[in-house]
Amino acid sequence: MLGTIIQQVFNALTIGSIYALIALGYTMVYGVLRMINFAHGEMFMLGAYAAFVILTLLIGDIGNAGVVILALVFFAAVIVVGLIGVGVERLAYKPLRHSNRLAPMLSSLGVSLSLVTAVQIVAGPQPIGFPSFFPSTRFDVLGGTVTSVQIGILIAALVLMVALYTLVNRSRAGIIVRAVSESRPTAQLLGINVNLAISLVFFAGPVLGAAGGILYASYYGIMSPTMGAVIGLKAFTAAILGGIGSIPGAMLGAFILAFVEVAGTALLPALTGGLLGTEYRDVLAFAILILVLLVRPAGILGEPVSEESMVYKREF
Repeated sequence: MLGTIIQQVFNALTIGSIYALIALGYTMVYGVLRMINFAHGEMFMLGAYAAFVILTLLIGDIGNAGVVILALVFFAAVIVVGLIGVGVERLAYKPLRHSNRLAPMLSSLGVSLSLVTAVQIVAGPQPIGFPSFFPSTRFDVLGGTVTSVQIGILIAALVLMVALYTLVNRSRAGIIVRAVSESRPTAQLLGINVNLAISLVFFAGPVLGAAGGILYASYYGIMSPTMGAVIGLKAFTAAILGGIGSIPGAMLGAFILAFVEVAGTALLPALTGGLLGTEYRDVLAFAILILVLLVRPAGILGEPVSEESMVYKREF
């Protein structure tokens, strides 16, 4: 029993760390532009495809990749996707920056469909096997099985999340981003380059999403053009759950969602006598979204929005 619990805890931590990387992209964009970037799930998908293409071009036989090559491929892929994120913002979102909130949201949906279609045309709609970026070794921990892939994903995700937190809270670039998130007109009057701050957000968010895509594909050993759809929605749910606009909230919501999913997957068949199986794990995720929106729309760590704060935040 203890071994099963330990194994499920590691499963939840692994999935939660991947959700957290994607949710951080949603929450950063919303924190600065008050916009939901529905194309962010496709940055997650592009990360896996970019890594696969770069790895194939570098060594041909992806089974012979060493640690150094894999590390270089990982960083090259996330940077490429980060640059794509900046390009998408310049082409699809920047011209609509002064429109109502519906326009950039619809534009993000168009970008999402365009990216999925483009990948399907170039690489085909079928799933493709993805090599693991970590050695596959199993460890017995008090009767539970933990793999080196899970440990590698946890370490990589933790490093990226700490790096983001340090960037936002301990660097000059982070101060600029936080100033723009408070008020773009005021930041501009203070001499802050607003466009640069927004570009930084649209670079960092896709970088994290792409990293999540590579880790996810490494964990499950497969990638597909539509892999970002459901995972992106789950990460968005995690951001709402934790409090969208809050970086700690996005991480907290991601791990809570992962633990609920894993626990539900393990318990549903037993509690319902096999009537409900593991395929209902997605239902749990979106049921949580509905519940949070009904009970606490601001999320666990989000700030409740009052009429006074809306007037204060409004950009005249």
